[in-house]
Amino acid sequence: MAALSGLASALESYRGRDRLIRTLGYCCQLVGGVLVEQCPARSEVGTRLLTLSSELSHCRTVLRLFDDVAMFIYTKQYGLGPEEEDSFVRCVSVLGNVADQLYYPCEHIAWAADANILCVDSARWWTLSTAFWGLSLLLGIARSLWLVLTLRRRLRSPVVAFTSRLPRSKRRAMEAQVRSEVLAVLSNLADLANAVHWLPRGVLWAGRSPPWLVGLLGTVSSLLSVYQAVQASGGEAAATP
Repeated sequence: MAALSGLASALESYRGRDRLIRTLGYCCQLVGGVLVEQCPARSEVGTRLLTLSSELSHCRTVLRLFDDVAMFIYTKQYGLGPEEEDSFVRCVSVLGNVADQLYYPCEHIAWAADANILCVDSARWWTLSTAFWGLSLLLGIARSLWLVLTLRRRLRSPVVAFTSRLPRSKRRAMEAQVRSEVLAVLSNLADLANAVHWLPRGVLWAGRSPPWLVGLLGTVSSLLSVYQAVQASGGEAAATP
């Protein structure tokens, strides 16, 4: 019952629903791709699962039509980043925010072109949106790797070796952040592999990944995202007196 209540609570938020739709969509693509390629007798079921996956992806695209304002407010609030933050992290974060902000209108235009609302070439705008997504993922990977290296250097420094200099609670918080950033790198790498696949043919491995591999990478990324969200909510609950 507790798990069901937690699921219902997560589904009340936009981000929670998006994570569920994303995970379910990629799982359908993974299973459907395997059935189509490896089980000819179940290929019809696999095709239906791939269709369901496509519809769930389309659902997320429509829901993202309303994300621009929230992204703009976040970008505006972050600005050039807090002064106490590492300069490299600030620079990468600002560039990532710009890439994310540009991603949304490009995707909206591509969606509108596919829906015959705008008379433009949708392929060009899908390519632009995917390129901005890939750039954002690369910047996110660079940011997380830098933070991991910085935190591990601080944890291993001779000064930090003395527990009196670094409270146990702060050490645990730093170690938890290292684990979180490592998971973020793995999640972004899985998404980046799919982003390259959706670029025009001729760019690295674009167009070469079979449906089951796209589904596998997306499922891994989605499950890592869900795990991080659960860990974050658990940490907030534990911190609440």
